[in-house]
Amino acid sequence: MSTTWQPIVENPLVEGLARPPVHPASLVIFGATGDLTRRKLLPAIYNLAHEGSLPERFNLVGVSRRDIGDDGLREMAREAVRHFSRRSPDEQVLARLLENARYVAGQLDDPETYRGLEDALGEFDAQANQRLNRCIYLATAPVFFPVIVEQLGASGLNRLESADVRIVIEKPFGTTLTEAAQLNRDVLDVFDESQVFRIDHYLGKETVQNMMALRFANGMLEPLWNRNYVDHVQITAAEDIGIGTRAAFYDSIGALRDLIQNHMLQLLCHMAMEPPIDFTADEVRNEKVKVLRAIATPSRQEIPSIAVRAQYAGGTVGGERVRGYVEEDRVPEGSATETYGALKLYVQNWRWAGVPFYLRAGKRLARKLTEISVAFKAAPHVAFRQEGSMGVGPNHLVLTVQPNEGVSLSLAAKVPGRGMRIRPVNMQFLYGNTFLSQSPEAYERLILDAMRGDATLFTRNDEVEAQWRICDPILEAWREMPGRLPQYAAGSQGPAEAASILAPGQAWRRI
Repeated sequence: MSTTWQPIVENPLVEGLARPPVHPASLVIFGATGDLTRRKLLPAIYNLAHEGSLPERFNLVGVSRRDIGDDGLREMAREAVRHFSRRSPDEQVLARLLENARYVAGQLDDPETYRGLEDALGEFDAQANQRLNRCIYLATAPVFFPVIVEQLGASGLNRLESADVRIVIEKPFGTTLTEAAQLNRDVLDVFDESQVFRIDHYLGKETVQNMMALRFANGMLEPLWNRNYVDHVQITAAEDIGIGTRAAFYDSIGALRDLIQNHMLQLLCHMAMEPPIDFTADEVRNEKVKVLRAIATPSRQEIPSIAVRAQYAGGTVGGERVRGYVEEDRVPEGSATETYGALKLYVQNWRWAGVPFYLRAGKRLARKLTEISVAFKAAPHVAFRQEGSMGVGPNHLVLTVQPNEGVSLSLAAKVPGRGMRIRPVNMQFLYGNTFLSQSPEAYERLILDAMRGDATLFTRNDEVEAQWRICDPILEAWREMPGRLPQYAAGSQGPAEAASILAPGQAWRRI
């Protein structure tokens, strides 16, 4: 019996809406038994199903080297959702989501694995009597990215007549500019750029998405958003945890590659970009690339004055004594991998000339915190300097990405009573209090956008290479610097050396 393939037909009723629908699709996860899949991807897929966001016809395929079978995948997925989902699972929704899930076991460089995948996807298409869109998620170790991409191309799984094929690639996208450029070439030999979704999960967080709304939907901020009124910007990504069981991975990466090169430079782009013509993916990413191009490649001579690195030593976190980095299990003796990095960058364009952007990221700091702080220039009036007054300090606009997503603005106000005593006060907006609901996890939004084909929150090939152009010289200089890294106590604010890159009169915000 022959099968007549039905093309996916656009619904004219949704034409022109900002959020296009998700067409019937099969989602393939390479690395299906890995930690990322269990902790993030499977719970995100469940929550999308719970909210009715997945297409009515949705199929899940796991690919990995372990031979656990279809039932093994389903049981692993159930356990992952029960342990890591942001909501308790509805067993009926979970059963419906997983009833048709398929698992393909095999080596990632074996063509037979991809024939098994093609058979599974073909069966789903036959059941639907139409070719379904395909979204292929690479949740493996980065060393396998080019291997999988090459095999997908060789097996013809990179294209499908009458349907879309998209590939999602996790970070890190290379560990140097040379590696990133080569990986881009490998991927773009097989897929078109429009098919490629390089994921940075920070961009899926509600506060990060809200930056564009905050900046471009509020006319009161635009006149202030420039070098005339902004003194400096601080972007912080602090963690109170150590490396845990990730020593083998982390010691080859370090703080600069792990957080600054990707997440934090993307946050900088959102803060500094010009208003796009519209909010389509290419227009937004065009503006972000302009920001990255306006940051000069650091020279060897200036790196000591714009970049600081350090390692955590032993200390106290949450009332418990913890080990230093080089004392952690499986960390090589004398390791020179940084667990803390701080940079000072300048966006050399008309809007931001002379305004320093400070980026810092580290492990085993005082607490878990990711925030962007815009420090405005202080008011010049000095009449408020009197006994009992805290004075008129600079206003700060702070966007908190985690743990409690929200926005706060510090203002100066008069203390009740006699005299003109001044103290800072905060105006605060918290997502949970305002919208009375949990923010969706970042992976929920990003998986759905990838399936939909909306690349706005994903990085383009020229963005990735521009980010590496900034960080590569710093990493190279650090490799050649002799001696022991500066140390900071676990549970502290970080190394004292970090203050050396600050401009006179500026200080790091407390973590």
